[in-house]
Amino acid sequence: MHVRIAGDISCTSELQRAIPILKKAYGDSMHKVLHVGPDTCSVVSKLLKEEDTEAWGLEPYDIEEADAHCKSLIRKGIVRVADIKFPLPYRAKSFNLVIASDALDYLSPKYLNKTLPELARVSNDGLVIFAGYPGKQRAKVAELSKFGRPAKLRSSSWWIRYFVQTGLEENESVIKKFEQAAEKKGFKSSCQIFHLSS
Repeated sequence: MHVRIAGDISCTSELQRAIPILKKAYGDSMHKVLHVGPDTCSVVSKLLKEEDTEAWGLEPYDIEEADAHCKSLIRKGIVRVADIKFPLPYRAKSFNLVIASDALDYLSPKYLNKTLPELARVSNDGLVIFAGYPGKQRAKVAELSKFGRPAKLRSSSWWIRYFVQTGLEENESVIKKFEQAAEKKGFKSSCQIFHLSS
């Protein structure tokens, strides 16, 4: 059961709305996708419905109330449960695209320094990050206990400085394509979306 607080937005549900736009922006890179974040079973299920898309998921937290469909994805090894503070259980460049939502907001910079390079390591074409806007999102009460700490929502200028320090560059051509596709479809995200080159 998810406790919804008024005004609460999950970036994972935003990501699900953005899939068609990501497809326009990334084209062939959507062939092999890894999603990292809570509720990854529903994201992976949605991605698997897309044509020509293989999808895997990494759930950073224990899944207590996983439904049968989610359990079967875990049994098949499509979805894994693993703490993202540690090296990811994949070889370098295993995926064209890695998408993280609602996952990095809970990491302190100390762990971000380990996790972000790991996400870049396993992606070949790019990294998409969905992060909350400060002041807009509040974590659901149920999630606070799960993550053990409230989300640290950071401004876009903080993230961009951080990417530069980490040696990750924003992918300008994809950003343009994404913005054009979003405009055509009238998609406005209530989360920050960053497109990084691997």
